[in-house]
Amino acid sequence: MDDKEPSATPHSDHKLELRNLRIDDFTDIKHIMDRVYPGGMGGVWPKKKYLSMLKTFPEGQICIEDNGKVVAAAFAVIVDYDKFGDEHTYDEITGNAYLSTHDPNGDVLYGVDVFADPDYRNLRLGRRLYEARKELCQNLNLRAIIAGGRIPNYKDHSDTMSPQEYITAVKRKELYDPILTFQLSNDFEVKRVLKGYLPEDNDSQGYATLLEWFNIYYEPKDPKLFGAKKTMARLGCVQWQMREMKSVEELLQQVEYFIDALSDYRCDVALFPEFFNAPLMGLEPQDNSIDAIRLLASYTDHILEAISRLAVSYNINVVAGSMPVIEDNLLYNVAYLCRRDGTVGAQYKLHPTPHEKRDWIMEGGNELKLFETDFGKVGILICYDVEFPELARLLGEKEMQILLVPFWTDTKNSYIRVRRSDQARVNEKECYVAIAGCAGNRPNEDTVDILCGLCAVL
Repeated sequence: MDDKEPSATPHSDHKLELRNLRIDDFTDIKHIMDRVYPGGMGGVWPKKKYLSMLKTFPEGQICIEDNGKVVAAAFAVIVDYDKFGDEHTYDEITGNAYLSTHDPNGDVLYGVDVFADPDYRNLRLGRRLYEARKELCQNLNLRAIIAGGRIPNYKDHSDTMSPQEYITAVKRKELYDPILTFQLSNDFEVKRVLKGYLPEDNDSQGYATLLEWFNIYYEPKDPKLFGAKKTMARLGCVQWQMREMKSVEELLQQVEYFIDALSDYRCDVALFPEFFNAPLMGLEPQDNSIDAIRLLASYTDHILEAISRLAVSYNINVVAGSMPVIEDNLLYNVAYLCRRDGTVGAQYKLHPTPHEKRDWIMEGGNELKLFETDFGKVGILICYDVEFPELARLLGEKEMQILLVPFWTDTKNSYIRVRRSDQARVNEKECYVAIAGCAGNRPNEDTVDILCGLCAVL
């Protein structure tokens, strides 16, 4: 709810002082807030909220007085930002302005509010308060200042522009917004758009910008001697060769070979291809492709349990490619993330290919997930799904760092289509993309007669 740079002054005989707020400043704060936030924005906070702020984090509540009268103020709270993430509301992260979320051991100084008396314009009081905040952030050795910023002039453009288009126009200085323009000029960067951040803010249509200023002097406190969050990751992509398999145990023996080898190379994750277990369709004769894929699905639980044990045993995260799964007599294509701590996550393929729908009667999933791992935030898109840019965009909004793509392609053209889509996702989302596919052939097995693909980290 950080507000704008004020703009004229009633007289020129000033005596300005920057200091921390006191209890007896409430009358001045009430006067300013009633003027700055009239009508639907609710005016002044109840005095009990003001007193709670001063009691909880007195150092973070700053004001500028002129000849003994408060004319501008800034409020802040320290939070452990990972507990809230980027998808939060104003009330959630500020404790409804009571600062009940304050954490002295947190890593972020969160802006609760900044405002100034409208009569004090052209004195750049907002800039002084922002500079004081930055100094506070540095002295407390916090990594960043983050705040939700209103975009009040959006009301004049909401009929013709999306919030994203409006923000871009303000960044390009094609439009002026009294708050966003000021924040951008003070070295804040827009991380994303927040919807429903302040529902009562009609001028901003309930939207807000999530802004961040990085403290370049930040030094991590008490770094862990082990188990610290990784700043780099080593990815192992398995180039799986189709070959005859006479049993599930033989397939798992081959899986363990790759997991063992990648673990020796200190990889953080082993990525297997889509339908890497397809040779098991040849274990029993089947009359048609539907029976064959459903036979393959009957082995999934056993394979998943075994790979999960291997992930723990070899201390490596494993994406078990993808395998067919039958739920309520419906067939799905599911990629499993077997973490080295023993937990398992699942991402269903959202868009089955025309072949999968026609020949296997396969259904698509309905949920897109971002996975927290010990080497970063990762998304998994199975083959065809990576060709839909919106999926990667949604994962990118959740700050995905690595996109993992198990795929299955039969011809060079198919492989190039997937590869080009992966490269496009790299450019769009500025993240890493790792892909793993199958190669080789099984001439006498349906859909496994020829396969083409190359692994890559992009």
